[in-house]
Amino acid sequence: MKTEKIQIFVTGGTFDKEYNYIEGKLYFKHTHLDDMLERGRCTIPHEIKTLMMLDSLEMTNHHREYILEECIKTKSKRIIITHGTDTMVQTAEFLANSDLKDRVIVITGALIPYAFGSSSDGFFNLGSAIAFCQVLEPGVYISMNGKYFKHDNVEKNYSTGYFEHK
Repeated sequence: MKTEKIQIFVTGGTFDKEYNYIEGKLYFKHTHLDDMLERGRCTIPHEIKTLMMLDSLEMTNHHREYILEECIKTKSKRIIITHGTDTMVQTAEFLANSDLKDRVIVITGALIPYAFGSSSDGFFNLGSAIAFCQVLEPGVYISMNGKYFKHDNVEKNYSTGYFEHK
């Protein structure tokens, strides 16, 4: 059985942030996805495309329209989007309200940057998203903390940092 290629779109978020030790601020340099997939010995056919490197609090519907356009253009029926956790639910709802009914779209992120090493949840969340993306039926999902959620039944609990069913 041939494994279908997964399209991975990078939009930024904590997943790809770096820490400037001099200024004490987080910033974007480049995506860590290639390193993460290589380190995880991922053999799933995939293609990575960086769409933007943006904190999700700065994301607008204009950015979401661009993500949607790229989801429409890709030939892959299985898509992962790395995204900041603060507005990933809004992006999931935006994509779910489009005409993309034949795709599996899994949005994932991290609360701790991958660059922080073993304390980051990004590595685990990416692996979970890859697994869920291969087996879920068409729809828009969020994958965090080893779970997946339908786009219309998820919220971020800001007191715990976990995603939960509404």
